[in-house]
Amino acid sequence: MPNPSTGAPHLPAQDAVAHLTPDLWARAGRLLVRKGLAEFAHERLLTPTPLPQDGHYAVRSDDGTTEYRFTARRRSLDHWQIDADSITRHRGDAQLPLDALEFFIELRDALGLGETILPVYLEEISSTLSGTAYKLAAEPVAAADLAKSGFQAIETGMTEGHPCFVANNGRLGFGIHEYHAYAPETAAPVQLIWLAARRDRSTFTAGAGLDYDTFVREELGQATLDRFAATLTGLGLDPADYHLIPAHPWQWWNKLSVTFAAEVAQQHLVCLGTADDRYLAQQSIRTFFNTSAPEKHYVKTALSVLNMGFMRGLSANYMEATPAINDWLARLISGDDIFRAARFSIIRERAAIGYHHRQYEAATAKGSPYLKMLAALWRESPVPTLEPGQRLATMASLLHVDREGNSFAAALIEESGLAPATWLRRYLDAYLTPVLHSFYAYDLVFMPHGENAILVIEDGAVARVIFKDIAEEIAVMDPQAVLPPAVERIRADVPEDKKLLSLFTDVFDCFFRFLNGTLADLGVLDEETFWRTVAECVTDYQKSVPHLADRFRQYDMFADEFALSCLNRLQLRNNQQMVDLQDPAGALQLVGTLHNPLAPYAP
Repeated sequence: MPNPSTGAPHLPAQDAVAHLTPDLWARAGRLLVRKGLAEFAHERLLTPTPLPQDGHYAVRSDDGTTEYRFTARRRSLDHWQIDADSITRHRGDAQLPLDALEFFIELRDALGLGETILPVYLEEISSTLSGTAYKLAAEPVAAADLAKSGFQAIETGMTEGHPCFVANNGRLGFGIHEYHAYAPETAAPVQLIWLAARRDRSTFTAGAGLDYDTFVREELGQATLDRFAATLTGLGLDPADYHLIPAHPWQWWNKLSVTFAAEVAQQHLVCLGTADDRYLAQQSIRTFFNTSAPEKHYVKTALSVLNMGFMRGLSANYMEATPAINDWLARLISGDDIFRAARFSIIRERAAIGYHHRQYEAATAKGSPYLKMLAALWRESPVPTLEPGQRLATMASLLHVDREGNSFAAALIEESGLAPATWLRRYLDAYLTPVLHSFYAYDLVFMPHGENAILVIEDGAVARVIFKDIAEEIAVMDPQAVLPPAVERIRADVPEDKKLLSLFTDVFDCFFRFLNGTLADLGVLDEETFWRTVAECVTDYQKSVPHLADRFRQYDMFADEFALSCLNRLQLRNNQQMVDLQDPAGALQLVGTLHNPLAPYAP
């Protein structure tokens, strides 16, 4: 029997929470407290006190009555590698069980959790814990097996979200039945709900060489188009007066059918039901991969769910320039020798559509969630670009560690047969070199975190890297750059002293810090070799473009230190909207500095 709120198969109430057992909850809580201690110590919200025994530390609660004790290894970039099983909680002479929610209450002052933020943050933590318990309830998959799996098996098989954020799977708005239907780790097939939107209230834009009619025919197929057209003509409406918009099923059931009720009643919007293709939710939740036809586009939808510091809507106005921005960047990349040598590419967002609700647009300010409820974009699939023997994996998977402590990255290194430093250098040439060149040659920055980069793997080694999530995540920081009018919105006013943080924070602190820690812990690659290899990649890139020497001096990758930019502090301060997307640099939480691990290898 379909569930009326999702259209998904209905689970008996008790089965929907079968993963919420004492043992799994305790394990999930222990893992989350470990991450909290490590990341809050890294961001200097907590200051662990060394204990007499080497490698042992303690953190005291706000009132000093409760103490957390644990063992840790301090790695470069002030990374705390904490043993989850070593953590104990004490009050007086009594040892207490770990409780993740109590952890945040006991440290609320240290963490700066105000009375309005704290309960919402606890709700996000509860949801994150529930997701972890679900993953722990699943049959374990060895890292070596996952590393040889297909693209979507890896996407749904990873057990950790963003490595820095402690509350990284809040998804506030999902009920438990919707979690089972739409969370990426449940790997449930999803059919999108299609709406017809009056053309005088919707805007469709497409990249060069694309038109609306051809595009939707290729995406939906003629039989589905005919079925949708018949629905409209059956209501006495002319299909030529409407655009077709895909919507996340959650968005239809929970938002559009209620919040846009007037639009539906007046037939400005008409619900057409589902199309035939089935999709899988990606780690970013609101983006879907077409499993029925993997060569077809991803679909990114608006989703009014609070997750990791933002309501995950999509702005109709923002969508309009998306295809033009992607075309501009694709031309820039294809015309550059360094990008070509690295075989670097992007998957373009080829078409976008947004619905304009006139009353909400008149009633609310720019940036309001009410303006981000109905829009979608289509992004190219990387699958057609593969050569024989190649496979795909999101870069985030390199940080995956299975329940036995085995590493996904280490499994790839072993499969490749390469020396670990050689494997690392090939990955860096494919990933870091294009990021460096974008910055130094074009003042262009990506959001190059693990979820936005797709690795093309051949015999266990990284052959090339593909970037995605372009229009919402890139910025040009040069105020003098000549940009086409349609691309102008990506220009960002970033202070000179903060520009290089796009590399030091996003790449070094938020990704390499963890990869280095994992490989060093497992004895695969020592820290000195890791960072020397990174430094060699940077130096070799700089030698290849001597005409940029002034830029290298101005923005020094080998500086002794750089500012510590704290992501959790953003979320702890405002978990509804961490950053003003119009002024991302203005929101930075900078606390002291980190020693640059490249500094000893300066040329």
